[in-house]
Parts: sequence; C-alpha cells; structure tokens
Amino acid sequence: MSDQPPQAAPPPGDPDPAATPPGGPAAPEPGAATPPASGGPAVPGYPVVPGGAPAGPQQPQDWVFPPTGGYPVGSGPYGGQPWYPGAPVAYPGQPVHGWYPPGHGLDPADPLVTPPGAGVNGWFSRCVGAVRRGWRLLLPILLLTQVLPALVVSVVSLVLDPTAKWEQSMADDPAALPDTFVTDMGVMLSVVLGSALLFGLVQSLGWAAGTWVVTRQAAGQPVSMGAALSYGARRALGLWGWTLLMSVIITLGVCLCVIPGIYFAFALSMAGPVYLFERQHPIGRSFRMFHDRLGLLLGRVALVAAAVIVGSGAAGMVEGIGALPFGTTPMDSPGTAVGVIAVALVGAVLALPTHLAQLVGLVVTYAEQRAHEGPVDSARLAGELG
Repeated sequence: MSDQPPQAAPPPGDPDPAATPPGGPAAPEPGAATPPASGGPAVPGYPVVPGGAPAGPQQPQDWVFPPTGGYPVGSGPYGGQPWYPGAPVAYPGQPVHGWYPPGHGLDPADPLVTPPGAGVNGWFSRCVGAVRRGWRLLLPILLLTQVLPALVVSVVSLVLDPTAKWEQSMADDPAALPDTFVTDMGVMLSVVLGSALLFGLVQSLGWAAGTWVVTRQAAGQPVSMGAALSYGARRALGLWGWTLLMSVIITLGVCLCVIPGIYFAFALSMAGPVYLFERQHPIGRSFRMFHDRLGLLLGRVALVAAAVIVGSGAAGMVEGIGALPFGTTPMDSPGTAVGVIAVALVGAVLALPTHLAQLVGLVVTYAEQRAHEGPVDSARLAGELG
C-alpha cells in the first residue's frame, strides 16, 4: 500500500495529460531517437501498440492515394508530366501496355510512324521527310516500273486505235455502227488489257521496291537500287496477284452504281502494305483497319487520292492537248508517230510525282494505323519486310 495520495482526476472537459495528443506523439527534440519501424524494438519516449507500430492516428480504411478515379490529366501532386518513348501507352479499347525496352515503344520522333494524336501535320511531315530522304532512289525506281509501262500501254493504244477507220465507215450512215466495230473493239481491249496485266507485274515490283526503300531509310538502314529491285522481284508476284483481285472487286463495285466501287477502293487501300509487311489476309486486314479508324484512314487516303487525281488529270490534259496537232491518225507517218510518242512520254513523266505521292502516302498511312494498334517503330517495320 502506497503512502502517496491518489492523483486527482482531471476536471471535466480537460484532456487527460497521459493521453496521446490528437495529432499523435509530439515530434522529438533535435538529436532525440527516431521512432522505430514497424515490428522493431521500442524506443523510450514513443508509445508502441501491439505489433511494434508507433501509436498515433491511423489512416481511414477507405482512404487511398490517389483518390478513386485518379487525377485528371495535368493535375495531382506532380502536375503534368512529359511523355517519353517506352512509357505505358493506352489506346481506346486496348489494354495498357507495360514499359518497353528501347526500340520497341512509340517514339514521337520516329521518321516514319506517326504516333496517335499527332494529327494530319505529323502525318504530312513524315510524308515529306520520306520524299526528301529517298527521292534519289525512288524516282528512278518509279520511272522504270511505273512510267515506262504506262508509256508502253499508251503507245499500244495509239497503234490499235480504230476511231479514224470508224469515222470513214460511218460517213454514209452516221446512225449505224461500223462493220468492224465488234472485231476492232475485241482486238483493242484484248491487247491493251493483256499489256496492262503484263506490265502490272512490273509495277508491283516497283511498289514493293519503293516500300522497302522508304521503310529502311526511316530506320537508318543502308539501301541501294540493286537491293531494292531484288526485294521487289521477290514480292512482285504475290503483290500482283492480290492487286488483280482488288481490281476485280473495285471494278464490280463501280458497275454497281459507282459508289460501292469508291467504298471498295478506300477500304482496300491498305491491302498492298499489309501484304508486304504482314503477308497474310491483306484484304480482311485492310477492311478491318478501315472500319476500326474510319475517319482517320478515310482522311489520309482521301488526301493521297486527291493528289493522284489532280496530278494524273494535269498530265493527261497536257498529253491530250499536245497530241492534237498530229491529227486523228498520228501513227500513219513516221514524223507524226515520233511526235505523238514524245508527247505521251512527256505526259507519263509528268505523272511521276503522283506515283511518288501514292507510294509514300500509303506507306506512312499504314505505319500510322499500326501505331494505333500497339507499339511499333521504323526498325520493327523494316524487319517485318524481310
């Protein structure tokens, strides 16, 4: 039994001096011992709860950081942070990708792949960059594989053109068809279509070779004319076959009141690059890309189509006006024949920029579509070409 008198209870309303302050234990004086980690030994001056954790107010059970739903972009304790290559990237409807090693992420500075959100300016700047890097190789390739075949088909059409003979036959009876109309049309269509099909193989070689040059240059890999044509020769037959099938589909669509043909032309615009880079299901993949990002792909391909239509129209107009002085039968004499062939050559060369715009525009558009599906860069695309 103690001789000390019992300690008086605190008045009502006054805090118990032995109780822990509402804000937790007071901060230690400078040089005093620090509180122990959870599960460590007790330190004098710091009350300990069972389990070794310092006493004090605990976080509410429902408290989380950051609050449920996260911070809006640009807010929060650290504000907006810049985007770096290799950071997790989330796309609408796609899972968030993890951290990627260098060379396997989305690089905003990639010279070929337009990252999501860069818009038309990013796409156009990459098209211009591809032309600046590769025009010294692309122009000769397209001249050999696009311009010369088009010139040959044009000359064949001039040689077989039966309109002058029909005009003489219809002079007596303008309402009647010429006697040789069916035969002449059959021969002309057979030869012209046969030439177009044959030279279509050469043109496919050029598209494959040009795609190889654009992609490898963007990845910083060496290119040469011989290597490009060699690659084009390996891929020409397959690309030609798919191109023929696409031509049939588009032609059938045009026969069904034109609009379906225009739809098929846009929906199949990525089939050539899909075959070259992925080599499987080019038609189905192209349709899927078109419908997954309808506005984006439609806008890009419309710009390419506008450039091709304007350039081809201007070249055709120059060729048509230039051929007028040589009459309706220019192939009947050597002088007029040379003149009209020279005009056709000029028209074919003037169409060369349209071939370049079509090649570069479609390759850059395909790369942008791939970026919306997941992380990709120029090096990966160059590797996929094989």
